[in-house]
Amino acid sequence: MMLALSGDGSFLLVGLWILLLSIFVGFELITKVPPTLHTPLMSGANAISGITLVGAISCAVVDYPDLGKIFGFLAITLATINVVGGFAVTDRMLGMFASKGSKKKGS
Repeated sequence: MMLALSGDGSFLLVGLWILLLSIFVGFELITKVPPTLHTPLMSGANAISGITLVGAISCAVVDYPDLGKIFGFLAITLATINVVGGFAVTDRMLGMFASKGSKKKGS
């Protein structure tokens, strides 16, 4: 099947198919991760979400129609929440492993 940008809707159909497959594969991968590795793995994945933030910013500033700009702004908002949340989870996780002496120095 050839991916074409024609007006027959095949591009949208292929995009939806890829989205559904990525949701399925992502769900299967996450359910196979042991609980002890889940927090560090997700913290790293949230930090990588900064790449999504850069892509969202580039989409929001390009001269797309208004709907594209709205989706770009929504993507910026969600990616920013994901990045900040990922760093907050990582900081809390690292705080759980800090010694009691180092906690007193930092406060």
